[in-house]
Amino acid sequence: MQRGLFITIEGGEGVGKSTNLQFIADCLRTSGREVITTREPGGTAFSEEIRTLLLAPREEQVSEEAELLLMFSARAQHLSQLIMPSLENGVCVLSDRFTDATYAYQGGGRGQSMERIAILETMVQGGFRPDLTLLLDAPVEIGMARANKRGALDRFEQEKAAFFERVRQVYLARAEAYPERVCVIDASKSLQAVQAEILQAIKERI
Repeated sequence: MQRGLFITIEGGEGVGKSTNLQFIADCLRTSGREVITTREPGGTAFSEEIRTLLLAPREEQVSEEAELLLMFSARAQHLSQLIMPSLENGVCVLSDRFTDATYAYQGGGRGQSMERIAILETMVQGGFRPDLTLLLDAPVEIGMARANKRGALDRFEQEKAAFFERVRQVYLARAEAYPERVCVIDASKSLQAVQAEILQAIKERI
């Protein structure tokens, strides 16, 4: 049996990841592939509980180390219980965020050591990486304006613009460092134009 593909969608707040997740899944299904969609943090019952802990606004200051370790705890469970078994069964897994988000948010946004993140990445994933990452990129002010229209903001969405600018710059740096895996999509365009870019990227890379 042919191994399934692991495709991740990355980007800051309000760039349209959730909106385009189903579009990408439909594109893959049209090509005859079986697809499941998932998200990080989350994807399994245990990992979703960790997601709730991470995203809920709270008075208590969450230590940066605790946040980083919880991200990888959720990822370890996600990998062992959902991602790897699905791929081994020939199913394509499409995930809203993965480890690039940890480098961007905990590394860029929070200022955590990139070396420490890399150590945890190797511990949890070994050499496993996505087959393709679609990075939806837009200026921070555009993304935040969209996010603010969605209603109540979670603990991350409440951060300041400077935080999200650091996140964006790390995402773009990773795209530059791993061009064979990461494809940047201009998410500031209309939905139709964004989806045309996504479709072209999928055709070229898969």
